[in-house]
This record gives sequence, structure tokens and C-alpha cells, in this order.
Amino acid sequence: MIRLGIIGAGNRICNIVQGLQAHDPECRVTGVVDPDESGARARLPAADRTDARFFPTVSSLLRRGRPDALLIGTRCNLHAPYAAAVAQAGLPLFLEKPIATSLRQARALEKAWQNARAEVVVSFPLRVSQLCVEAKRRIDAGAIGRAEHFLGINYVPYGHVYFDRWYRDHRITQGLFLQKATHDFDYLAYLAGAPIVRVAAMKACGRVHRDQSLEPPGGDPDAAYYPSIGTPETGMNEDASSALLEFANGAQGVYTQVFYTRNSAAARGATVSGLRGTLRFDWYANDLRVVPHAPDTQPEVFSPPEGLEHFGGDAKLVANFSDVIRGRAKSATPLRAGLESVYACLAAKRSAETGRFVNVQPVTEV
Repeated sequence: MIRLGIIGAGNRICNIVQGLQAHDPECRVTGVVDPDESGARARLPAADRTDARFFPTVSSLLRRGRPDALLIGTRCNLHAPYAAAVAQAGLPLFLEKPIATSLRQARALEKAWQNARAEVVVSFPLRVSQLCVEAKRRIDAGAIGRAEHFLGINYVPYGHVYFDRWYRDHRITQGLFLQKATHDFDYLAYLAGAPIVRVAAMKACGRVHRDQSLEPPGGDPDAAYYPSIGTPETGMNEDASSALLEFANGAQGVYTQVFYTRNSAAARGATVSGLRGTLRFDWYANDLRVVPHAPDTQPEVFSPPEGLEHFGGDAKLVANFSDVIRGRAKSATPLRAGLESVYACLAAKRSAETGRFVNVQPVTEV
């Protein structure tokens, strides 16, 4: 049996555990740290609800629960402190994103894991989804020539969750570059084969999600106009935000995310441009297209299976984490990738606040 220890048993991490158990039935949750024991126990997979032990602290979980691997699924502002606290335990870790919500947290996390003996799997399902992997394979094979320009878009059809649920607390999320774009900055850097080194960003706050005059007649269950979402002055999540990106290899990028999109207007994916061709993919449309620039050539179209959780990325994450636990593989989404993403997100946040280009903190210790 593989003994799993959970720190923060929210819906997301419990879904990951269910997927992990489907992939590897020997995995069982034996220890949990969560202040809401009744709620957490109800979210656990049915097979673990009775026998899982709850511990008041991480140290007691490690000492008395003796887990073989750990998963952290707390609220966002606690990911980094808990991950730093278990760095020297020598246990494989599944870490939810964003892996930090401040520069101080990120630096402390990087330092804590500097000489750690274990692997971290960061919750970046887009990077390992089939569409992204197929795009990476074609880019690396030279299908479009050297990739010079990246356009990433995220028109979020469920953006109301960032205003009508706990995500609306800006003290926890620190904005939607950290909460949302951390996925996209990661997969864009993965496709580029280089980290983001400089960012210029802007944001719009309170133009939509505090304007009750925009609510459709008759009410809209997706519309959220609550005083508790904050204000642009006190801090609140963005209605929309965008960034210019410079990669370490000289490529350029543009990214934008919009949180009041609805229905079939949803879009998430990238356009990658090179001298020899253009590659486009969209997770909602579930297709990838490579258009050669040479005359009299036909586009290539690829579509993976549909209906997969996080576009198939979650299944790849749990399979990889299982292999990491059993010593059969390295992490496909390592801590370094999480740090590079969060440093880029923090630079975007700072740039949007100051109106200036901001250099991205480099990863030096992991």
C-alpha cells in the first residue's frame, strides 16, 4: 500500500487522489491535515473516509502518519509555506498551483527545496495535455521553423467563480495572473523551450464585476456583483488582464485573459509563428492546425479524444505522480517550472501595478 498524506483536502486535491487511485489502486489516503475535518472527510474518496486519520499539524502527520507521498491542496496563500515545511521530509509532493502568492514566499520555497531529495509534481495539466505535447513535438521537429512569436489566449467561460466563491478574496489569490495565468505562462515557456525573462502587463478591475448596470434583464446566475470582491483601490481580481512576454531565447509573446466570457465564446490556446509556418491549437475546440507558409502545401489537422478532465492533462499528471512515487520517473512538471511560472506571474502583477516593464526573477537554487 502507498500511504498518501494530504495537507488541505479541498475538491481539487481530492479529485486528483481519485484519479491517482484509479491509476494505482494501492494508493490510499491515511493521513490528513485540514481544520474542517467533517467537510474534508466527506470530500475524500469513499474508500478512505472511514480510516483516514486527521492530524493537527504537518509535523504530526509526518511523524505519526508516516506517509509515502504528500499532496498539498490548501488555499492559494498557504501552498508555499506548507511546501517549504515539508521540503526536507524526502517525500514526493504533488503541489497545487499557484505555488506561491508573493516574491517572499517563492524565494523561501526555492531556498527550502535547494538540496531536497524528493521530486515535486506541480499541478500544471495544460503542459502535459495531448494538444500541448503534440504542439511541442511539431515545434521541436521544425514544422514552423524557429518559433519566433507566441500568442496565448484564455477567454474563460466560468470566470464568475473568481467573484462569487472564495476565489474572490484578493488576499488569498493576489489576482488572476497568479491564480490563472500561471498555467498559461508555464505552457508557453514549455513550448518556447525557454523561460520568460521580462514582462509588461496591464489589467482592468471593477469595470464589469462591480457594475450592476451591466447585469442582464431578469438576472443571470453567472453574474456576480458582490461588495466582498473588493475594489480596484483595495485589491480585487481582474475583469481582464494582458501581458507582453520576452523569452530567454529572444522569442516574443502576447497573452490575454478575459473573465466575463460566456458560453461558446470560450477559447483557450495558442498561436505560434515561425518563418516556415504557423501552428494554432485551442483546447475548447479540441484541435491543432499547422499551416505551412510554402505555396501549394496543405494544413495538418490533429484532434485528440474529447471529454477528458483538464483536456486530458489530469490523467497524465496522476500517472506521472504515481511513477514518481514508485521511483520510475522524474516529474514532468517539476518545481523549477512552477517557480519560473510564479516569478513571471509576479512580474506581470508588478508591471500591471506600476505601468513599467519588469524583469523576471530567475530561478537559481533549484
